[in-house]
Amino acid sequence: MFRNLYDWSMKQAAGKHALPALAVVSFAESSFFPIPPDVMLIPMVLARPDRAWRIAAVCTAASVLGGFLGYAIGFFLFATLGRMIIDFYHLQAGFAAYQQMFAEYGLWIILIKGLTPIPYKLITIASGVFRFDFVIFTLASIATRSLRFFAVSALLWKYGAPTRTFIDQQLNLVGYGFLGLVAGGFLVVRFAL
Repeated sequence: MFRNLYDWSMKQAAGKHALPALAVVSFAESSFFPIPPDVMLIPMVLARPDRAWRIAAVCTAASVLGGFLGYAIGFFLFATLGRMIIDFYHLQAGFAAYQQMFAEYGLWIILIKGLTPIPYKLITIASGVFRFDFVIFTLASIATRSLRFFAVSALLWKYGAPTRTFIDQQLNLVGYGFLGLVAGGFLVVRFAL
């Protein structure tokens, strides 16, 4: 099931439009798009380990900028666009729980959740809705997004060849595992918070 998509992704990952496409996906994921940038980041670093740090930097910068859009959606447009995004992803329960926790643990929520598969858009929109300090939000976003994307890139840079071999041999396992992580992030938000 995943072979054609993987082969296509690896080919595109080395292409000239890969970095701009990664930036678009990373930006959009932080505010409204459902697919995490790891879907592009991982094959790009595997295809071009010599550009691992540049790829991680683009992914981080675009994610933080997309987080600003998510914050603005929460701050200015929650009654219309923000509520629509939360409803579309069925994140109402998680969002309501965040409202209680943000007052007391806002910085920790951003720092911890920004590293997990929990949808980052929920954090960015919630930060705007609850009027979380924008400077602290920005610094926490830079810290978590850079740690996440640079850690993934560093691991792939260091262990890329064996990782690529493992992915090639166990593609279905890896693909379903990744889908499970993404779905698990949404489920945690929906049912556990």
